Amino acid sequence: MVINDLWYKNAVIYCLSVETFQDGNGDGIGDFRGLIRRLDYLHGLGVDAIWLMPFQPSPQRDDGYDISDHYGVDPRFGTLGDFVEFTHGCRQRGMRVLIDLVVNHTSDQHPWFQEARRDPDSPYRDWYVWSRRRPKNAKQGMVFPGVQKTTWTRDAIAGEYYFHRFYEFQPDLDTSNPAVQAEILKIMGFWLQLGVSGFRMDAVPFVIATKGPDVRKPTEQYDMLRTFREFLQWREGDAIILAEANVLPRTDMAYFGNDGDRMHMMFNFQVNQALFYALAAADTAPLAKALATTRPRPATAQWATFLRNHDELDLGRLSEARRQAVFDAFGPERSMQLYGRGIRRRLAPMLQGDRRRLELAYSLMFTLPGTPVLRYGDEIAMGDDLSLPERQCARTPMQWSDAPQGGFSRAARTVSPVIAEGPYGYAHVNVAEQRRDPNSMLNWMERIIRMRKEVPEIGWGDFSLLPTGTPAVLAMRYEWRGAASVFVHNLGAAPCEILLDGGTEGVPLVNLLSGDHSRPEKGGKHRILMEPYGYRWFRAGGLDGLSGAERP
Repeated sequence: MVINDLWYKNAVIYCLSVETFQDGNGDGIGDFRGLIRRLDYLHGLGVDAIWLMPFQPSPQRDDGYDISDHYGVDPRFGTLGDFVEFTHGCRQRGMRVLIDLVVNHTSDQHPWFQEARRDPDSPYRDWYVWSRRRPKNAKQGMVFPGVQKTTWTRDAIAGEYYFHRFYEFQPDLDTSNPAVQAEILKIMGFWLQLGVSGFRMDAVPFVIATKGPDVRKPTEQYDMLRTFREFLQWREGDAIILAEANVLPRTDMAYFGNDGDRMHMMFNFQVNQALFYALAAADTAPLAKALATTRPRPATAQWATFLRNHDELDLGRLSEARRQAVFDAFGPERSMQLYGRGIRRRLAPMLQGDRRRLELAYSLMFTLPGTPVLRYGDEIAMGDDLSLPERQCARTPMQWSDAPQGGFSRAARTVSPVIAEGPYGYAHVNVAEQRRDPNSMLNWMERIIRMRKEVPEIGWGDFSLLPTGTPAVLAMRYEWRGAASVFVHNLGAAPCEILLDGGTEGVPLVNLLSGDHSRPEKGGKHRILMEPYGYRWFRAGGLDGLSGAERP
């Protein structure tokens, strides 16, 4: 197996939807032409890799996750030529491209499914999961409870029931079928040839699970992950797979592989949910536990840390009491909740636009073990539109300026309504205005991204939790190749003084973000006053904190 250079260990990933980022031809729909115009903006922000949500041909009944052709570009967004121009533009600027790999299911309009339903003797028939009778467990295992009513739907043309873990218009592929697995590899190879550096693999636990009418408890086929990894690195040595796998910590190593021979990266859903409880309750104990339980991983593996994403904030792993605490704090109204388990809002309105809390949350995300993933609009604290259904409320177009349609498009009508009213309307929240304000969220984010890259021990090193004497304050120490850093976050609404012990070894703590340094008292401890929602980034030792060139 070819070993890659582990570029993802100290990277910043930016997720966007081509459809809602920038319209380049004035038809109201974002496209690659518009995205190419914004590459310098993303490069200036400090982004290392751009993760694209699905842009392939699709009926667009599930925001593109119902793909009808895995080898093309939806004409609304441009052509394959435009896509190659985009990847070339990224390469010129030193940025990589990750794309969604959606292979658990297809659209019911996909030629594979159309052929499968039409002809029982077609080879594509076995690419999907069928049952002559409706299975007894048809009302179990829905991904979207309250919206989705079954996982088995009868197809009138085929005369049989087909399995769909997601919506009924997204029939599951039988990924146990060797022919399907071979096709998945072909899809990966195709996009690698066009310049991508890897994939965010959608719904990985469902991809590797056994499926069928007689399957009561699915079995995970972990060797499939090794097959994907080997193919990827044979074709492109430094390409990666970032797995979407909301699983319990006891199975983390099964996804990474004990030898690091399966998934390169995984989203840390366990830490994400505990983090939101910590923000809601000012109680960092569950977060510390989540960090400890997800600590084991191979040397080449990496977590992806995030706050909000394009889906709902899934709180399903929290206890009922803790989930309710997060609901009460960030999504108290029924219209803000989704599927009985999550919150469908963007972060800024969840935190009531409080700049202190927003900075705290992002500072915490950037200093957690792993690689930070930002979502488009995070850098300017965009809001949401709760009048839109389900998850669409947090998928509104990017707000570039106070021009009509927020500078997203010249069209009178856009693919999704731009937020035009209220405190998060484009007249108040946009890139152009924040560029001119040195104290804006955008400029703060650019500075914090730059500093994050100058502290590679977060991505590469090992961490320890330091006692602070108060449950509202989390302190972490990282060490790598002789360099050490300490990060302190006060998640409480009250100021507090902490006595920092352990891991600082009596050395000065040099603040990397301000002149507020700390010298040890007699005995070597540090006494630090933390303001409400305050945060500190320290270099442990006598470095000036201005440049990575000073590190041992």
